[in-house]
Amino acid sequence: MEHRRKPAARNRTRSLDKKIVAKNSAVIPASLPNLADLITYGEITVGVHRSIGCIATATDGHNCLAMLVRRRGETLTQLLTRLDEAIDKALTEDVYTDEINPPARHS
Repeated sequence: MEHRRKPAARNRTRSLDKKIVAKNSAVIPASLPNLADLITYGEITVGVHRSIGCIATATDGHNCLAMLVRRRGETLTQLLTRLDEAIDKALTEDVYTDEINPPARHS
């Protein structure tokens, strides 16, 4: 019989500050059509990257359509609205937004 380790319990190291929760809990607009459509065949990710901060990405399963960095003072609703707009730009104009990777320098 094979011995398997039990998965470690997730350890939350930070408690939620009620002021932060209240500030960021604005109602998310019902009209984010590109996000709603994309999640039927692709995915969006919102999270924190250690060296960058809060980021939001969108992929259609084949291409990364948008990678955004949350701006100082920007609410989650505003970030998701910008992501929705960037998805639209990628799908209609083939313009992909990348705020995470700096543009390559040419010598």
